[in-house]
Amino acid sequence: MTASPSLVGLRDTGVWIFDLDNTLYPASCNLFAQVDRRIGEYIARHFDIPFEQARLQQKRFFREYGTTLNGLMAEHRVDPIDYMDYVHDIDVSSVQPSALLIAALDRLPGRKVIYTNGSTRHAENVAGRLGVLDRFEAIYDIVTADYRPKPDPRPYADLIARHGIDPARACMVEDIARNLAPAHALGMTTVWLRGEKDYERAGVEDGQHIDHQVDDLPRWLATVAGLEVAGLESGADGPATPL
Repeated sequence: MTASPSLVGLRDTGVWIFDLDNTLYPASCNLFAQVDRRIGEYIARHFDIPFEQARLQQKRFFREYGTTLNGLMAEHRVDPIDYMDYVHDIDVSSVQPSALLIAALDRLPGRKVIYTNGSTRHAENVAGRLGVLDRFEAIYDIVTADYRPKPDPRPYADLIARHGIDPARACMVEDIARNLAPAHALGMTTVWLRGEKDYERAGVEDGQHIDHQVDDLPRWLATVAGLEVAGLESGADGPATPL
């Protein structure tokens, strides 16, 4: 597939900023279902309440505070490290290495950073399973963000300052549309990995803060990088040689 002029221009990107969950790996891996279940279990265990009641609390915290963790910290001073260690203790075997993603990241110029509302431990676990952990120079996680989740604009500014990023030469990739608004406001190019769930589409109706919409991230990155996709998509044996 030949890249359009707008995609060819992305080859000059200085820093690529990638969300982790349901972005670097396909949503079909369904890791979030495990995390979601463990959040409910954590609340049930912490407060010694039935799981069904814990789920109601979980959803209330999410609605009112942006994340369940923020609600637990604000109202009950829950230890965030204990919480994250529990909810991210999941089976990641459904995540498979992607030769196409590996090859695209290798070919794309510029630095690569993971920016996640999860923990560094979780990001390392998942990116390691994908076979791409060593392609990233840094992980900016929820702890580094002082537990301020996306789309709070303050961590975006801190990320830029901390890693010496020029927003005009940066590109951010996300599966949740509203999380791209602060990146766009700072001058970054933005890429939304399309989804159908309400929380994924929240904010997409505005449109102005989304520069590119894609359905298959490895294929799109490979096109930007100028790779021939054939022969790379199904491989899972490690880094592939660009054609």
